[in-house]
Amino acid sequence: MYSRISIDPRVCHGQACVKGTRIPVHQIIRMLANGDTIEDLCREYPGLDREDILACLDYAAALAEEVVTPLQAQGH
Repeated sequence: MYSRISIDPRVCHGQACVKGTRIPVHQIIRMLANGDTIEDLCREYPGLDREDILACLDYAAALAEEVVTPLQAQGH
C-alpha cells in the first residue's frame, strides 16, 4: 500500500519508518508540525526526498481517518 513506508519488528521496535531508513514516520510528522519545512527535512536527512515526506503525511492521514468505535460503559 505504501511503497515508501515500512514496518518491520526488527527496525525501530516495529514503528512505521521511511523505507530503507531508521527514520520513524512520527518523527517526520512531528518535525513538520513544529514548523520544519520539507526542504529543511531534506537537508537534515540527505537520504530522504520530497516523496518520502509526502508518503509520511499520507500515512498519517490514513491513520487519522480510521474509524474508532468507542466502547460503551456497562449499564448505559
